[in-house]
Amino acid sequence: MARLAVIGLGDIGRRHIQAISDVDGTKLVAVVEPGPNGPATTPNDVPLFPDIAAMLATVTPDGCILATPNATHVPLALPLIAAGIPVLVEKPVADNVADAYALADAAETAGVPVLVGHHRRHNALVQEARRIVRDGLIGDLTAVQATFMARKPDAYYEVAWRREKGGGPILINLIHDIDNLRFIAGEIVAVQGVVSNARRGNAVEDTAGALLTFANGAIGTALISDTTPAPWSWELTAGERTSYAFPRMAADCYYLAGTEGSLAVPSMRLWRPDGAPDWRTPMREEKRPVSDTDPAARQIGHFADVIAGRAEPIITARDAARTLEVTLAVTEAARSGTVVEVGKGR
Repeated sequence: MARLAVIGLGDIGRRHIQAISDVDGTKLVAVVEPGPNGPATTPNDVPLFPDIAAMLATVTPDGCILATPNATHVPLALPLIAAGIPVLVEKPVADNVADAYALADAAETAGVPVLVGHHRRHNALVQEARRIVRDGLIGDLTAVQATFMARKPDAYYEVAWRREKGGGPILINLIHDIDNLRFIAGEIVAVQGVVSNARRGNAVEDTAGALLTFANGAIGTALISDTTPAPWSWELTAGERTSYAFPRMAADCYYLAGTEGSLAVPSMRLWRPDGAPDWRTPMREEKRPVSDTDPAARQIGHFADVIAGRAEPIITARDAARTLEVTLAVTEAARSGTVVEVGKGR
């Protein structure tokens, strides 16, 4: 039985608590709410603490889940690592690249596993797309296209930090897609970018485009905007979230093209030619079957396996630091007007 603590009781923390209750072999044993407005009660009257030190003075969980604001991830994770407690840190792993790699160094030096909450890696759709690409079913990868298009309500930006740098769709939404692309298509080594705030007029971007160079020679594009109603986003096409007032959209948000075929995700439509890979050769379409699973629950089950030594983290602090570095490189490339190389010496 993996005895878990959740630190931070915002929306994400509560989703983790629900996932723990859904997964056999895991149990919530403590809740920490460092903020000033902590709840009066917790699920099943689990002990509530104002900070990590108070928790550790009473109970030592087998693992802790950090679901606090981005800037607190590293300072809260470090004492847990020092205490030898495995940590699941919500994404992004840190609010800057230097701290992200410092956390990775600390975890590796201490030999304490850190799993990062890029939960889409646990989605069966993402894992099947990775298998199709890595097994060569579409040949050598040549091009990748990712899209996030949505219309966030104006009320979303009434929260002040969402109008400032770091609060826009690059760090909140694109980071998910960057991590998915790295996991499915391979490492990204260089980034170019453009950003615009022309529609909302906030200090942070509302629309951005990125040109991605992969280590395997493939070229990718990512286009994001939170100002337009559209079906082309992971949130609306993958069916992960059930809080929308409409069903899963029959659309795709990723396209992966290779020398022998192509794949649309998340519909998992695979196209390959009936003969030589020639544009005059008819193509056959095949839809790859993938079972519906809850990636949040699978993530908790995986964390329990990591704690028990049955598995290595599907995304470590160092791996997540690379995702953060690539994502922030979009903003840097747009600011500088240059190609930004990523991952050197890391």
